[in-house]
Amino acid sequence: MSAALIRVNLLDWRAAARETKRKRFLTQLVVAALATVLVVGILPVLYYNHRIASQQTRNQYLQDQIHAADIELKEIRSLKKTREDLVNRMNVIAELQRSRSAIVHYFDQLVATVPNGLYLTGLKQKGNTTTLDGVAESNARVSEYMTNLDNSPWFTNPRLVVIKRDDRGPSRRAEFTLEVDSANPNAPATDDAATASGRTAKAS
Repeated sequence: MSAALIRVNLLDWRAAARETKRKRFLTQLVVAALATVLVVGILPVLYYNHRIASQQTRNQYLQDQIHAADIELKEIRSLKKTREDLVNRMNVIAELQRSRSAIVHYFDQLVATVPNGLYLTGLKQKGNTTTLDGVAESNARVSEYMTNLDNSPWFTNPRLVVIKRDDRGPSRRAEFTLEVDSANPNAPATDDAATASGRTAKAS
């Protein structure tokens, strides 16, 4: 006849229940701590890292656009400089062409205005003013020459600087120096506005 074995639990069931609750509480506490670390520590870091990466991407895009704009601006400045150089060269060429014909008219009128009994001995030009030295038979010839210059469209504002009578020798003569401003009637009005206004005043 076999004897029946009887198990006897020596632990208090209340102590076991408390141990179970304690372990469950510790587990929940660990889970809450991990969740807190995840929410407070890791998620903000990930969020701000994402924001920083996005901002850096935008900043890089803006820098690329600024760099491209700087390159285009340099090209525009280079094109403007090239255009200005071409315009200046064209203006120089046009001015040389006008000056070439103006010089021909200048000397032609300078000779055409000389009256009989007067000849020139020297000519000096500085800027827009020409200084003429010459010898005339009389003061009347000098006055006539100044009138001819004033009536010429290529000269304006003749003014006598000095005149000296020379009575030595068999013939009397007058040595003179006068100044006259040159004018170009074919020049644009903006380039010769002062001359044009002088012409208007003189015509009136």
